[in-house]
Amino acid sequence: MNKKTPTKRKKKLGSYPYLSVVVSITIALFVLGSFGMLLIHTQKLGAVIRENLEIQVYLTKSTSENQRIQIQRTLAAKDFVALEGDEARITFVSKEQAAEDFKKETGEDFTEFLGENPLRDLFLVKIRSTHQDTAQLSLIKEDIENIGGVFEAVYVEGLVNSINENTTKIGFVLVGFSLILILVVVILINNTIKLALFSQRFLIRSMQLVGATKAFIQRPFLLRASLHGMLGGAFAIIVLYGGLQYAYGKVENLQSLYNFEAVVLLFALLLLAGGLLGFFSTFRAIRKYMKMSLDDLY
Repeated sequence: MNKKTPTKRKKKLGSYPYLSVVVSITIALFVLGSFGMLLIHTQKLGAVIRENLEIQVYLTKSTSENQRIQIQRTLAAKDFVALEGDEARITFVSKEQAAEDFKKETGEDFTEFLGENPLRDLFLVKIRSTHQDTAQLSLIKEDIENIGGVFEAVYVEGLVNSINENTTKIGFVLVGFSLILILVVVILINNTIKLALFSQRFLIRSMQLVGATKAFIQRPFLLRASLHGMLGGAFAIIVLYGGLQYAYGKVENLQSLYNFEAVVLLFALLLLAGGLLGFFSTFRAIRKYMKMSLDDLY
């Protein structure tokens, strides 16, 4: 009894490598999206650091309760004070509370051997991120110290300078690296689609020979490439989201840097970028093959 040997299915001549195109686009957009996530979380971290920048406003020892309330109202009306909702981010710390906090942190009660509490009542005033350069902070300090009942306004000047300088440097580095990465991704996707369409070059020539117009020839290729690009973008988004949730579960407090609007915008851009890159890369490749002579096609 003769058994039929299984025949290996031959690859159709001129078949389009769908899988490799989608996988390549997915990988490229995933890398680009990962860097986008880094940018989002870095920007959020910088914003958190800036939101916690504060000026310590020490009051004179003769300041009465009514004067203290008036000073707080005056500070709250200043445009440089950060807001949380409609409330100014100002915290009052009495000298008794400050002494108690010091005792808890060090285990020592300095009032026992000094015989008095040398500390002063103070306000901790959070400053808006738009008013945190060195020149503005110097003017803010002078403005606060001109308020009646205020002894001194203090902030860590070296820390402010360090934050501003490092933010600028990191910003330039990230922008430069992102431009290089975008260029690499565009070239990678363009070459992938160009190589994929190489197997379709004779089909394109055959359509030309039977009198098909350029628009008729290009339409199905462009539509397919756009769909593949968006599909690659969708896969990249799924992997990115899964990786993000995994990172949040592993790294403590990382989720506090989550920015919903920025992440949604990034995902939308990845989807759009996949479709547009697929469209324009295919458009360039088809035009090239349509202009080539028959000898150059071989």
